[in-house]
Order: sequence, then C-alpha cells, then structure tokens
Amino acid sequence: MEDVGEKLVQVVIALAIFAAIIALIMLLVDRAPKTFRDKATVIGFLAPAVVLLAIGLIWPAIQTTYLAFTDRNGTPNGLDNFVWMFTQPEALVTLRNTLLWVVLVPLMSTGIGLAYAVFIDRARGEKALKALVFMPMAISFVGAGVIWKFMYTYRGAEREQIGLMNQILVWFGGEPKQFLLDAPENTFFLIAVMVWIQTGFAMVILSAAIKGIPTEIVEAARLDGASARQQFFSITIPSIRGALIVVVTTITIGTLKVFDIVRTMTGGNFETSVVANEMYTQAFRASEPGRGAALALILFLMVLPIVLYNARQLKKQREIR
Repeated sequence: MEDVGEKLVQVVIALAIFAAIIALIMLLVDRAPKTFRDKATVIGFLAPAVVLLAIGLIWPAIQTTYLAFTDRNGTPNGLDNFVWMFTQPEALVTLRNTLLWVVLVPLMSTGIGLAYAVFIDRARGEKALKALVFMPMAISFVGAGVIWKFMYTYRGAEREQIGLMNQILVWFGGEPKQFLLDAPENTFFLIAVMVWIQTGFAMVILSAAIKGIPTEIVEAARLDGASARQQFFSITIPSIRGALIVVVTTITIGTLKVFDIVRTMTGGNFETSVVANEMYTQAFRASEPGRGAALALILFLMVLPIVLYNARQLKKQREIR
C-alpha cells in the first residue's frame, strides 16, 4: 500500500508540474506581440496532431521499411524478401490474385452501380430499389464473408444441400460444386462478395452525380434528336466524370487492402491469398516479419499512385470551379 501511495503522489506531482509548465507557456504567449501569438496559436493546435501522426504513422512506417530488409532474426538481408516475393510460386499467386481483385472489383462495382443508377433514376419505387442495393454496405466485411460462406457451402451429391448456390445447381440438374476450394475460379467467387458490397457505394455516389446534371442540357439534347445511348455517352458520362474517378479510386484503394473477406472465407488457402492477407500470414503465422513488412511496403507503393492521382484530379476540379 505504501508503494501505491508513493506512486500516486509521484503522478500527482508530475501532473502539477506539467500543468504549471502549460500555464507558464500560456502566460508568456498572452503577453507576447500579436504576430507571435497568432503563430503560437496555430502551432499549439497543430502540435498534438503532428505528434500523434509521427508516433502513430511516420515512425511505424520507418520501422516497417527497415524491417522489410531484414530476415526473421532482424538481421539485414538486402533484397531477399523482395526476391522471394517475385520468384516463389505461392507469392506470385498472391500477386496475381491481388491484380485480379484490383482490376475486376472497381470495374464491375462501378459498371453495375452506374447501370443501376441510370435505369432506376426517377423510376417508381426508386428509394426502395436503391435501399436494397445499398444494404450490403451496412454489413461488415467479416459479416459479408460469413454470409457468403454459407451461400457457397458444399455437401456431397448424396446429401441435401444447405448452400444456396449449390442448391440452385441441383435444381437445374447439375452436381454440387466446391466453390471455395477449386482454384483458380474460387478467387472469382470471393471477388463477387466484394462487388456485392461495393456496388451500393458506387450506385449512391453516381446516382447523386446524375441527379446533379442540369435538366436544361438533357432537354436540349432530346430536342436535338439525341438517342438515349448518345445522351448517356455524350452528356451523362462527361458530366459525372469527377464522381466516376472518386468511385473507381476509392473502391480500388479498398480492394488493395482487402483482408477480411479472404481471411473469413478461405484463410488465404487454396490459392486465394492476396497481399494484405499474405502480409498477416507471413508476419504472424509463419514468423517472417521481414516478408510481411516487404508485402506491406509493396501494398503502400501500390496505393500511393492512386491516392496522388485522386488528389490531383480533385485539385483540377476546384480550379475549374
């Protein structure tokens, strides 16, 4: 009890000293010239954020970069981790799968979301139809993975199927299929889950952009005899170009980081692993933190150009406005 009391007293004294230092700084700033006070105020508000950013982002990034060039014992090993990444069959499968995800998910989600937004724009029951498509966005990736794992559940041909997809195959006279085990098509079935989730996001953003198109432009095109197809490609697409860029880049960044769906449904087995999942597997399951850090570094380098492109496009739009 005496040790606890002493520690409590030490904490109180430390807090009192800290409070006194802050009070002294505030007193000095208050009596300083106005120019200095303005600068001190800005620094005072930004300093906590900068410190937290340095502790929570910059320093871990530096540590991860260093770790990417070390082996499992922390000894520098040059580019061995990156050589492994681009030469070993299992690592190449991971990179191939990631590329498939990055290409297919943004294109399919944006395409389906755009088509849905165009076809039900101002249609009867528009709100209810949009709500149905947007509902998957309210489900976590883990929850979606669990739901679709049940959808893909396989049982032998002699048993009653409990997975919806296999039951549909049986209804049409086919044989049950192990959707999550058969490579490489199992990767496409996982991609379908991400598309199911992200389509609602694309639909909402693009639908709002379509409604923002001035009606005068649409009416003028109709009077000029433009067909629905011509209106779509000549008016709708150019008018919502900024929204399309935001949707595609946002979904692409989210897809590059996908982990939950793969981990929940297959654990990265059966040739379904992606970079984010393999990063976790190597760092925490295979006791290869260097390889995990190298994968994290590659993931960062893949995301960075997309973020910079998106920021540049947004800057151009502000300049036009």
